[in-house]
Amino acid sequence: MRFLLICLGGAVGTGARYLLSGWALQIFGTSFPFGTLAVNTIGSFLLAAIMYLGIEATMISPTLRLVLTTGIMGGFTTYSTFSYETMKYLQDGAWVMAIANIAITVIGCLAACLSGWAAAHWLVGT
Repeated sequence: MRFLLICLGGAVGTGARYLLSGWALQIFGTSFPFGTLAVNTIGSFLLAAIMYLGIEATMISPTLRLVLTTGIMGGFTTYSTFSYETMKYLQDGAWVMAIANIAITVIGCLAACLSGWAAAHWLVGT
């Protein structure tokens, strides 16, 4: 049953990634992979918050934590897409865009992760 729930969560995460990436493309255009950046940053925030609530605050059962992290967040985040887009920039000789993508994504996702942890801690106070 746990396996099926994780698979279902993956489908939900994948659908959410598709919708968010499409929305970012419409709003910000195609000059930079804003959809991937948004997905990875939001995913980092949510994953850290879920892990805090599940492990530190013990407010989420182990099964629900797995469904949310391995399932939904696993389907939602797009690190492989980030890698591919960066590789394409490098292959095209767009070094500044490649470095910008790496720097903004790594720093932004780490900041989002720290923020998600802090937000969950603040909300539950444990």
